[in-house]
Amino acid sequence: MEYQVGKAGRVILAHFEDGDGIIGGLTDIVRKENIRACVFYLLGGITDGRIVVGPAQDDVRPPEPTWREIVESHETLAIGTAFWYGDEPRIHIHGTYGKFDSVMTGCLRDEARTFLVMEAVIIELEGIKAVRDLDPVVNMALLKLVD
Repeated sequence: MEYQVGKAGRVILAHFEDGDGIIGGLTDIVRKENIRACVFYLLGGITDGRIVVGPAQDDVRPPEPTWREIVESHETLAIGTAFWYGDEPRIHIHGTYGKFDSVMTGCLRDEARTFLVMEAVIIELEGIKAVRDLDPVVNMALLKLVD
């Protein structure tokens, strides 16, 4: 395990409206505000998205993802981070998505749209030096602490 100690910097509150892209909107804010590291919370409605709910079969590397579709409105509570991968911020979101008695938990990978409203609270992490770097074993851009 590795770790760094930082502190909370700027706090940004974002209101996504019906139909707004969630991952794209978060990426735009992080890029525009030049946020190099942050954690964020999402609360609201989501539709038209895809999540990964785990490896398809065995716990092999690289994992073969099992996908689930979010094809109609779902309530959402999620947490995520943003760190840069090269010249682009890379968003990572895990959340719970529910409608009536059906609830799914997973990693939101593809663009999804806001249903009615989505609130985002973005907390910049100051003093943290981290990036996303391609891990060849799992074939994903994972968090890497840098000196």
